[in-house]
Amino acid sequence: MLALLEPISGWYKFVLVLHILSVIFGLGTVALNGIYAAQAQKRPGPPGRAVTEANFFVSTVAEYIIYTIPVWGILLVLASHDVIKFSQTWVWLSLLLYIVAIGLSHAIMIPGVKWIIELQKEMEAGPPPSGGPPVQVAELQSIGARLAPTGMALDLLLVVIVILMIVKPGLAHA
Repeated sequence: MLALLEPISGWYKFVLVLHILSVIFGLGTVALNGIYAAQAQKRPGPPGRAVTEANFFVSTVAEYIIYTIPVWGILLVLASHDVIKFSQTWVWLSLLLYIVAIGLSHAIMIPGVKWIIELQKEMEAGPPPSGGPPVQVAELQSIGARLAPTGMALDLLLVVIVILMIVKPGLAHA
């Protein structure tokens, strides 16, 4: 299969480099966000919020890089001289899983982290009048309970897409 791609132009190879770099810098940046969340939880108050906000800022930059991944992938298909086709399982399924991942990110992850930052700010405003734990703690735990499995699902989607990119089911049948 790889021999089929050998005669492909320098343009194809250039776009492939951009595609791989966007995956590394985009997805590589957000793949370990759960570790940042765990570190933020270990640091109550402003230090924890600083970790969360820094991670959110870097993840936002990575988000724009992540949006370029399918652009480079589509250009690769177009530059492959019909060796790679959109009808091949690994191409269309990868695009579909990417769309699912973006949907999960925008529906659950991004709003969840924004809300966590707001709750952290509220907690820093002062202790509750009752003297007990801040009411925001339960909400933070609830958000974390939604974000953790979603983060794992996103990681699993990434693994499946990488496997599709390596195995390329449907390439030989095109």
